[in-house]
Amino acid sequence: MSAARDDILARVRAALERPPVPGRDAAGVERRLRACAPNVVPARGGGDHDGQVATFIAEAERADATVDRVASRAHVANAVARYLAGNNLPTEIRRAPGPDLDGIDWAEAPSLSVTAGPARAPDPVAVTSAVAGIAETGTLVLLAGPDSPTTLNFLPDTHIVVMEASRITGSYEDMWKIFRANAGAAGMPRVVNWITGPSRTADIEQTLLLGAHGPRRLHVVLIDGEKT
Repeated sequence: MSAARDDILARVRAALERPPVPGRDAAGVERRLRACAPNVVPARGGGDHDGQVATFIAEAERADATVDRVASRAHVANAVARYLAGNNLPTEIRRAPGPDLDGIDWAEAPSLSVTAGPARAPDPVAVTSAVAGIAETGTLVLLAGPDSPTTLNFLPDTHIVVMEASRITGSYEDMWKIFRANAGAAGMPRVVNWITGPSRTADIEQTLLLGAHGPRRLHVVLIDGEKT
């Protein structure tokens, strides 16, 4: 356990007026944390990979996202332009500056005006990548960092996510297993954003309102035939 984590838990324990955990109990807690036993895994995300891709699309659309499948990265720019034109949306795009999107030839779609970097308040459309998709709930997994500014996920009204179909996995537990396997010396990711459909709330009179706390539209461009 890290010193920072020890300090946080000690403060919580003191605030709750609880005594320190005895050595034997503390060792048991530590063993349980390190075992990382999976929680209940719904059968919905199971099956072969083609089935998981189909489930991801169905669940994403159930959550009011839209999905477009393309054959390769060469088709991404035109797919984005087609989506924006079809929905009468602005063509000014702010994209994530990471390598996933650097390799796309945005000039293939001359109607698009593309800049890279964190989102700014007036930006109408964001384009990002995702590290994974979860078939179980049609959820996208994005990590915050220099290559993936979190502001792109929340500020613009329209969020477009470009992702290879090979990144889709079955369940949340599968994703945490991947995180642990890739953690290494850097440890677990500092921020993980799990995005299921566009932003929504029904707090007021149970009336569904899209875009309450983030984008009112979520569109996924799914790239077939490429593995990462």
